[in-house]
Amino acid sequence: MPRKFGLKVDLNLKENHEGYIALSKCPPIVGQSQLQKAAHLSLNPSSAPSKNTAALVAKRKQKAMAIAMKPGSQVAMNAFMMYMSGSNLNIFTINTVSSAILTPITSLFMIERTFGPLDVDAQMAKSIYVAINLAWLGIGLYKMSAMRLLPTTSADFADAIVWKDMMETSSIPSIIS
Repeated sequence: MPRKFGLKVDLNLKENHEGYIALSKCPPIVGQSQLQKAAHLSLNPSSAPSKNTAALVAKRKQKAMAIAMKPGSQVAMNAFMMYMSGSNLNIFTINTVSSAILTPITSLFMIERTFGPLDVDAQMAKSIYVAINLAWLGIGLYKMSAMRLLPTTSADFADAIVWKDMMETSSIPSIIS
């Protein structure tokens, strides 16, 4: 504490001080009891009323379901964009298809970070989130297949065919019986 002109100022009140006695006789400040209850609950969460806890858990589960349903609107928008882009290979189509594949994959890898701050059992919300992201990934893979960017036919694997080498040749045609 800085000293000015040799005076030491102590603003802390002690129980036997006259200012402490005067302040203890004053009515409490508006909202002080709620503040004390909140401080008590934050220090001792087991003493919280069950009604407030149940309401808080229900609110967090509702938030988890809202987070789980959020990719649904993006799926619909992205599917419409892929439909409108056609099957030509251009930068817009490739950008749309790549976002339809990479976004759900990154969302699935970051599922714990997405639902972690809620601190509730969100297994149903997580399963809905995974299902929506897998549907989004499926739509992106279907579009890639329609654009012939995925190897789905036997002609795509023609380089893996092992051809027999001719041992000898002849000018006499073989007799087919």
